[in-house]
Amino acid sequence: MTFRFVRNALSLLLAATALQALAQDFPNRAITMVMPYAAGGPGDTITRVFAGAMQKHLGQQIVVDNTAGASGSIGTAKVARSKPDGYNLLMIHVSHATNVAMYKSLPYHPVDDFDPIGRATSGPMVIVTRNDFPAKNLNEFVAYVKANGPKVSLAHAGVGSASHLCGLMMMNALNVKMNEIPYKGTGPALTDLMGGQVDVLCDQTSGTVPSVKTGKIKAYAAAGKARLPQLPEVPAISEAGVEGFDINISFGLYAPKGTPKPVLAQLTGALQKSVGDSEVRQRLEAMGISAVSVDQATPEALRSHLKNEIDTLGGLLVKAGVKAN
Repeated sequence: MTFRFVRNALSLLLAATALQALAQDFPNRAITMVMPYAAGGPGDTITRVFAGAMQKHLGQQIVVDNTAGASGSIGTAKVARSKPDGYNLLMIHVSHATNVAMYKSLPYHPVDDFDPIGRATSGPMVIVTRNDFPAKNLNEFVAYVKANGPKVSLAHAGVGSASHLCGLMMMNALNVKMNEIPYKGTGPALTDLMGGQVDVLCDQTSGTVPSVKTGKIKAYAAAGKARLPQLPEVPAISEAGVEGFDINISFGLYAPKGTPKPVLAQLTGALQKSVGDSEVRQRLEAMGISAVSVDQATPEALRSHLKNEIDTLGGLLVKAGVKAN
């Protein structure tokens, strides 16, 4: 009995020593940060901003790997299958929560197969329209959409995209069905909105604010309870008495499940230093989004955020009967 106790104690001591050695040695080579969407988009830019900032604090290069496809699930599965040693990370937004509702079978589970490192960004959404849309203000916009729902064309960047989710939430909150027009990305949807081919788009400020400020499209409301610092003159949708319409797109950083806690702690520390970096914050604000506060760049905050998105946005997709093609 005594021998077994000593043996078990020795095993625990050796394991703890090995973890400590791993933490002290980490990182000793380049880290790969997978961005499961195409290069050139907002998500890619965000990932490269954080890769550049975090590598300064970790002392090793961070290489961005764009493994796109299937609403981010291909790149996500790649990280889930990788060795849990801290050298393969995933930067992803809302699709990490909604793919569970959209796909019958995923080769991973967003909660069970990943260790959260922390939230990175917070990106508000804004309702925009073609310039000659007839409503003069937010209240008129709400009244017009309620009265003409099926006649109003609602563009979005594809099934499961942030703009699709925002559109679903808007229709749900207004209790109306609009004519959905899916596109292959925000770019072509925004182009047709500027050209007057579609009526409405609800998307991230990173893509819409520049076009609003140059007068190419009109903004009616921020999708939430607060006005946008980028467009302070535009009211929040709640100011028109609309409830249940609050959506914010956040990017978070994950590692494969089983990554040693000391390694996760180092990665979280580097992320926290990055969200507090003035250069990082300025670059993100120029895109119309914000870095989260340091207390939100934690595993606990990201875990809670993911659960909330699975429940609310995933539930929204289930209610709408949306499935990936």
